[in-house]
Amino acid sequence: MRRRNVPKPSIAAVQGKCIAGGLMLCWPCDLIVAAENAEFSDPVVHMGIGGVEYHGHTWELGPRREKEILFTGRAVTAEEAEQAGMVNRVVSLDELDSAAMELAWQIARMPPFGLRQAKRAVNQTLDVQGFYAAVQSVFDIHETGHGNALSVSGYPILTQLEDMKEHIRKPGGG
Repeated sequence: MRRRNVPKPSIAAVQGKCIAGGLMLCWPCDLIVAAENAEFSDPVVHMGIGGVEYHGHTWELGPRREKEILFTGRAVTAEEAEQAGMVNRVVSLDELDSAAMELAWQIARMPPFGLRQAKRAVNQTLDVQGFYAAVQSVFDIHETGHGNALSVSGYPILTQLEDMKEHIRKPGGG
C-alpha cells in the first residue's frame, strides 16, 4: 500500500509473463503499459492459497474474470487486460520503453501539486469503495492459506497437486 500511495505518479511497463508477485509490483502503479506479449496470471490456488498479500485482483479485472483466473490458473493476455481496464495501453514489444517514457514525459509536464491531488482523489475514492479494507481482509485469507498448506503438506505452500489429491473429487463421485 505504501508504493500505491507514493505521491508521484508511477508507470509500470510490463512484458512477458507477469506472475503472482509481478502483479503485486505492477498493480500499485498508477498506469500500466503492456507489450503485446504480456500475460498476467496468479497460480496461488495451485499452491493451496486463496489470497495474496496485495489482492487487487477483483478491482483490476472484475469479479467474474478474476474468479476464472484464480479458479483455473489461466493467464490473461495483454489484450484482455486492456479490455478489462487493468492496463492503459498495449504496444508492440519494440515500442514498450518509448511508449512508457512518452507517457511519463507527458505527465511530467503537468503541475506537480495537481498530480498529487488527482492521485490522492482517485486512491481515496477506491478506499471509500472498500479497496483498503478488502486488501487487508484478503491478506488474512492469504495467511490462513499458508497455515492450511503447512498442515496438509508440511510446507507453507502445496508443492504438488498430489498434496491435495484426497481433497479432489472426480466427476461421477470417483
